[in-house]
Amino acid sequence: DSVKAVVLRVDSPGGSATASEIILDATRRVKARKPIIVSMGNVAASGGYYVSMVVGDQKDSIYAEPTTTTGSIGVIMPHYDLSGLLKRFDVKNDAISSHPRKQMLSMTRTIPPEHREILQRHVDELFGRFKSIVREGRPQFRADAAQLDTLATGEMFTASQALKNGLIDKIGFIEDAIERALQLAKLDKEEAQVVNFSRQPTVVDMLGLIRSQPTKLDLTSALEL
Repeated sequence: DSVKAVVLRVDSPGGSATASEIILDATRRVKARKPIIVSMGNVAASGGYYVSMVVGDQKDSIYAEPTTTTGSIGVIMPHYDLSGLLKRFDVKNDAISSHPRKQMLSMTRTIPPEHREILQRHVDELFGRFKSIVREGRPQFRADAAQLDTLATGEMFTASQALKNGLIDKIGFIEDAIERALQLAKLDKEEAQVVNFSRQPTVVDMLGLIRSQPTKLDLTSALEL
């Protein structure tokens, strides 16, 4: 309850669509109770941009540093076709499956047109979801779907390009994002305290600390953990 506003620091090139959705859901539940400002670091692309949409209709809420790379609105399903290489060495895929579609993404064979069409539909559905999330976080695209389609090509943008295209609100550092959070939460700068929340260390982390210092364990560091 003592937390009155949150600055979400995003520094990620993206990754799993599911992971992005989980992070977005968690931060949305926080956003329902208090303001969230996004501060983009070195990279906030693809899934990193996806989670930044938590700000919703809140104005002036996405800050990117002058050298931030962002955007990359799109979906990719990686696949490598090694069938030619295997053929050269007389290696065959002899897998037994319940249905041919079970091996749609197998690297040992070329994807046939029927399977490619199925996989494309899967990617298109995830892409549609991505664009709907962007429209929730960037209201100007709700009335201009064509503008979003122009930007949603997977292309990455510099901070100045992102600002020009309406993908972010401001170019600024984390201190600027904190200032905006103070404004939205109506907090006195002199009285408010900024607290940095990080991932909690696990038992494995603790064991790693001990192993890294076999002759001398820094007890103060351990207690801080």
